[in-house]
Amino acid sequence: MPDCIGIRFDNGPKIHYVEAPQSVPEIGSQCVVSTKRGLDVGVIRTEICEFDKPAGHFVREAFTDDVDKHVSLKEKASELKWLLKAKVRQADLKVKIVATEFNLDETLFVIHYSAQEILDLRPFIRDVVKYTRARIEFHNVGPRDQARMLGTLGLCGDGSCSSTWLQTFNAVGIRMAREQQLPLNPDKISGPCGRLMCCLQYEHEMYLELLRDMPRRGSKACHESSGSCGRVVKLHPLKQSVDLDTETGLQEFPVNELVPMNTFVRRTEGQEDAKLPNAKPNRTKRPIEDDSELSGNEIDLAQDDVFKEIVGDDDLGDDLIS
Repeated sequence: MPDCIGIRFDNGPKIHYVEAPQSVPEIGSQCVVSTKRGLDVGVIRTEICEFDKPAGHFVREAFTDDVDKHVSLKEKASELKWLLKAKVRQADLKVKIVATEFNLDETLFVIHYSAQEILDLRPFIRDVVKYTRARIEFHNVGPRDQARMLGTLGLCGDGSCSSTWLQTFNAVGIRMAREQQLPLNPDKISGPCGRLMCCLQYEHEMYLELLRDMPRRGSKACHESSGSCGRVVKLHPLKQSVDLDTETGLQEFPVNELVPMNTFVRRTEGQEDAKLPNAKPNRTKRPIEDDSELSGNEIDLAQDDVFKEIVGDDDLGDDLIS
């Protein structure tokens, strides 16, 4: 792999690697590089490193004339951007002109725009060729690229990741916000570009590791010490605790003090069974062998009020009462 150095251009924080010269200027110095777009001015951002697919090669360290020409072309591109915005407004098209840029030798003029539909923008070329003979290209960019080119502020108050240092746009899904216990409110989890914030992916792996030993939301669990049982309604991965919806209300318990409800019920039933005697006592009545044993416990059924209420005043006979 060839030795390369990282170059950063004015259209964003992405670093492009070009073949390095034998003598590399200091980091932070401006240089002229040759890419597929032609000559461009960039800033050296890395030391020499190996890269398998360089985007161009180093030409020279930027002279004063190169820097002055680069600045004048940026001003010219900015004026043409406002001209295109006025033409688009006159044509009543739903197109947003995001950025415009020249290369150093003014052989290419790139127009970055955003549109929901596929539009034919070739009529605007006639308005641009009056001011430049460069070849004109139209590039349709997405919301994240718009934030990268324009530069925006994030919800944290600092510059957005896409416009300051982020190199690639990885996929960000709503599941990441759900697993981090964030409110699923678009205003809270969306960036200035209108898409999900890129920073949701930074701590996602750590949250997955913290959630690995925690009960799922909606499952039933019990607190071993207090015996409170309920449904898990909220997880706190950083504190390693959960909120249980119990009979007495919402309570927060540490994860290491909780057990599944079915385990807790089986354990409780086992403790109650252990308290019971192993054998029941013999409650068989002693048989009566002789009527003489009841001589001191004679019962006068005829005088019993309860018996009278049931069977009336019938004569039971003298032989039934002893």
